[in-house]
Amino acid sequence: NSFKWNRVNGLLEASYFGTAYLNFLGIQTTYALIAALFVFVEPMAAGSGIPEVKCFLNGIDLPRVVRVKTLLCKVLGVSFSVASGLPCGKEGPMVHSGAVVASGISQGRTKFWGVDTSFSKFSDFRNDREKRDFVACGAAAGVCSAFGAPIGGVLFSLEEGASYWSTKLTWRAFFCAMITLVTLYTLKNLDSWWGQANIEKLFSFGEFNSLSGEASNFSIWELLLFIIVGCLGGLIGACFNAANEHLTIWRMTRVNHSKTRRVVEVLVVSMVVTTVSFILPLLWWRCTDLPNDIMDWMTNQEKNLVEALVPYQCERNVQYNEVASLIFTDADVAIKQLFHFREAGQDDLATFSSAALFIFFLPYITMATFVYGVGVPSGLFVPSLLSGAAFGRLCGHLLHKLDHDSGTFADSGTYALMGAAAVLGGMARMTISLTVILLEATGDMQYVLPLMLTLMAARFTGNVFNEGLYDIHIQLRKIPFLEAEVPSLAEHHEIVAGQVMSTDVKCLRPVERAGVVHDLLRSCSHGTFPIVDTSSGGTLYGTASRSTLCTLLQRRAFGQPEALLDEHGTGSLGPRRLSPLVQWDAIEKVYPRYPTIEDVDMAPGDRSCWLDLRPYANTAPYTVNETASIQRTYRLFRTLGLRHLCVVNHNNQVVGIITRKDLMPESLAASLLRGRNAHLHEVHTLT
Repeated sequence: NSFKWNRVNGLLEASYFGTAYLNFLGIQTTYALIAALFVFVEPMAAGSGIPEVKCFLNGIDLPRVVRVKTLLCKVLGVSFSVASGLPCGKEGPMVHSGAVVASGISQGRTKFWGVDTSFSKFSDFRNDREKRDFVACGAAAGVCSAFGAPIGGVLFSLEEGASYWSTKLTWRAFFCAMITLVTLYTLKNLDSWWGQANIEKLFSFGEFNSLSGEASNFSIWELLLFIIVGCLGGLIGACFNAANEHLTIWRMTRVNHSKTRRVVEVLVVSMVVTTVSFILPLLWWRCTDLPNDIMDWMTNQEKNLVEALVPYQCERNVQYNEVASLIFTDADVAIKQLFHFREAGQDDLATFSSAALFIFFLPYITMATFVYGVGVPSGLFVPSLLSGAAFGRLCGHLLHKLDHDSGTFADSGTYALMGAAAVLGGMARMTISLTVILLEATGDMQYVLPLMLTLMAARFTGNVFNEGLYDIHIQLRKIPFLEAEVPSLAEHHEIVAGQVMSTDVKCLRPVERAGVVHDLLRSCSHGTFPIVDTSSGGTLYGTASRSTLCTLLQRRAFGQPEALLDEHGTGSLGPRRLSPLVQWDAIEKVYPRYPTIEDVDMAPGDRSCWLDLRPYANTAPYTVNETASIQRTYRLFRTLGLRHLCVVNHNNQVVGIITRKDLMPESLAASLLRGRNAHLHEVHTLT
């Protein structure tokens, strides 16, 4: 970024506008191309990654979400996408990156390197439950590293991430965020040699101070104005989400199916964004004098921000271009300028005029609408905060214009903070975690109530029109994501588990022929199979996972055809059990890359051998009665993070099975047409 800005600004000062534009276009397009190539290598690195992390923590195993290859492409790609000048941020990808790092630490092995690390000796962590908890902690660490907000990171994982939360997970996430903050403290204060920390470096949005001694920066009656700003931000967020939804649908049908088209789209979007960014400051013909006359009472933070103002056709160290100062600088610097430049009345200096803020706000948020979803690693936080800060400061400036008595309304920086929270809350619909994140990023507790009211108003207003942007993208990809609340259809109709379950159940006996198991795995893609005791009328004995069955077949963990026959030679199975031919530790050692049925080479002579599933079965699976309400079934399924749920009758006989897709609103609507007792007339398929 420094290379880009120094080169372009130097050419502009020399009045070489054509050369400056071509350099600006070439540098930014090259950076965007490099970012797109990383997504070309690993498509999962595109976007912010927060929807994918939410799905993973919801119990959906998306491919390659937490791979090391995804991490490398994400980290390197977002560096170039942010440097390319596209309206995107690094915060969302940092959440995804933290989740990948945490997942890798819990597993202790990676296919990317080809060898196990020393962490692999901690086998207790190598299962789906622990992996999900580690990913939740990694997401908290990502938020902490992005904003310097450890408590906000923990709450983010709780509010937006994990479907199941426990006390153990709370202190794990807290400990992880604490270590992340210690690392940030160390890196940011290396120049002080572990002396007193620089306050300005501790807060992502700079240091906020009271402008009037011990009094707050706003009046109590202005809380109503903050609520109005929140409602307007929610409306802006709803418009952003609706426009981006239509763009994403178009991309899914016309662009995303081809990697080459995604790269071409990135180049076209980058050229358009670069051209608009270069032209907007040219349209702003006015040069504004630097506030040198009030430098004496400015803080060091404000003096540094004044030095960051961009001349752009104006006299250096004397004047600056208001629009260029928001575009030709890093996004975090522009956000701090909107937050911290003082403006409390008509007589005070207006660093950014209403017209300049409007000229910046409208094109910037429009470009952000087009950029979110293209084939580069990109986040939503920074464009939302920057456009929202411009909108909030515009509101504050207009209020000061209406006020002829200086000081009636709060400082425009306060309104900029409320606007940033409103627009981000209107897009993402976060409340609890975003309030704490913004508080920790500002370091000023006087904004607790204004932020709470603003974010709640933005959420309520946005929910009138559509859902949050992350939820919209999850739905567009048709991922069976289970929301926290039971679908409204189930609340208004009496639906039982027997209506929504699938009655075509593939079952196995406790001791089964190896050929039968092999054929069953070949014929279907189910992840788990109920084990029923046919000698007692088909009662549920337990369940066996597909990975376990494939491992047993690959290791030939079965006995000869006569191994389990009774001693009288009647041909029936005897009570004697085969000892486990494969230890459970050996089965779990290859997690999560279990063998597939394609890896199993079944010899003709092995098909008649007996496979004793009793030592490997989960004899206490979660079950639900067929007469249980769908509300209870839904909460049990989501809270425990299940992938399947066996449905039994009063005799503990398996009558069906419920998967995630059976609990989606579309499936629940179809179950109403079948009726409450339709499953009683269907034939159950037992293998």
